Amino acid sequence: MLMSSTEFFSNLPPKECSRCGEVVDEMHECYSNECLECESEIR
Repeated sequence: MLMSSTEFFSNLPPKECSRCGEVVDEMHECYSNECLECESEIR
């Protein structure tokens, strides 16, 4: 039996920063893979 889409999305693990591994608070249409701190660092 197929899982409902709401059940699928509610079971996804939280998104993590690709640099430091902290959990990223996702916002509407957020495609960033880094947290705000890592994103704001000058490279």
